[in-house]
Amino acid sequence: MSLSLRIVATIALSTTVAVPATAQTRGVFLGELTWPEAERRLRDAPMVILPFGAGAKEHGPHLPLASDQIVMEYLAKIAVDSLPVVVAPPILHGWFPAFAEFPGLTIGDPDVFWHYMLEAGRSLVRHGARRVVFLNTGVTRSTGIPITLAARTLYAQERVPTLVISWDDLETAAMKALTTQRAGTHADDLETSVILALRPELVHMDRAVRDYRGDTVAAYPGYRPTDFSRRPGDPDFSTSGVFGDPTLATAEKGRRVLGIMTQQWMKALRGFASSPLASGR
Repeated sequence: MSLSLRIVATIALSTTVAVPATAQTRGVFLGELTWPEAERRLRDAPMVILPFGAGAKEHGPHLPLASDQIVMEYLAKIAVDSLPVVVAPPILHGWFPAFAEFPGLTIGDPDVFWHYMLEAGRSLVRHGARRVVFLNTGVTRSTGIPITLAARTLYAQERVPTLVISWDDLETAAMKALTTQRAGTHADDLETSVILALRPELVHMDRAVRDYRGDTVAAYPGYRPTDFSRRPGDPDFSTSGVFGDPTLATAEKGRRVLGIMTQQWMKALRGFASSPLASGR
């Protein structure tokens, strides 16, 4: 069974987090349409979603490289089942300097990445998209940086409303209260729980390790970039590629996290659907 079909099957079974679909609200995946259908749906849809989720990025020794893609496909399917949106084919390769020393597939030049995202968005606008949502299952201060630049430039040049939604935009205090880990942001308790809920057969809990990296979350304001380095002696050296405690993860916790993320995702899309358009659109 393909990755997409497995995701669909999992969502169908996860009734605690799925949003019911109706004939009146269902959206479409752009790649499943003929060109005449696409021409009409792109023009009529309240928004077009351009999803990004890394197809091959390290997530510790216990999670699949495609963890971001798995979450992205889940959120895209929820959107299609809930609203009359168009979801464009996903982008699976991105700029991840923090993970470049681990096996995977990354784009080393941020200019290449953000320009690619911009041109993909511009193509959708050229064919009728009235609003563009950039879905980023990375976080705001990593892939969210170049994606935000693309969204800002697209809006400035085309006067089409754009919205960037990253993983951490969907987090709430209730979600963070689900974990007792001391700290964590990557391949940790909550992220591992989500993949346990969606693709349990790809998770190796016997390989999960607690790694707090010396509690490197700064106790002062500001953004300080860090890496997951494989060079001993480097301040960012990591043997696991983990920051947090994935040994605490459970599928039930993952379903609760997905429920919160789904609510926030739908709130963002429904709110953005009514954002004002430039005259003539």
